[in-house]
Amino acid sequence: MSEEKSQEAFLDRWSRRKQERAQEEAKPVPAAEAHPETAPAAPLPAIEDLKPDSDFKPFMDPRVDTGTRRSALKMLFTDAHFKTIDPFEPYSIDLTGEDPIPDEMMKSLNHVKQHLFEDEQKAVQARVQAEAQAQAQADGTPQTQAQELDPKDVTGKQDS
Repeated sequence: MSEEKSQEAFLDRWSRRKQERAQEEAKPVPAAEAHPETAPAAPLPAIEDLKPDSDFKPFMDPRVDTGTRRSALKMLFTDAHFKTIDPFEPYSIDLTGEDPIPDEMMKSLNHVKQHLFEDEQKAVQARVQAEAQAQAQADGTPQTQAQELDPKDVTGKQDS
């Protein structure tokens, strides 16, 4: 029986709370609270008088005109604090003015590239020559012409 009493108490409480919630939702809401967009905004300070330490909260109200808000934010971001670059922020460094790679370093890089990719270039040349020989045999052209082809011409790669 104690379970039935506790269930009844639970159901009674649930029913009562549901009815209270329905009554709260049915209460009329004042016009200013129902539509905050239509309520007048608080008086704003003059944009020309704003300084970085001024209070910008009134300008963030959704009832404030977008142009006025942007003007206030422009005035806020004219402060030198926002113009300094944070060295710890990724991609904040301007790399367009850096020095190019020195000629000596470029020569060594090209030399290393030649050694690293030499096997790959030989494989491409061998494949090209094999394709050219197969083509020459099918067409009946002499093999000397097939061996003279440049591998870059056959693979479609061109020097830029």
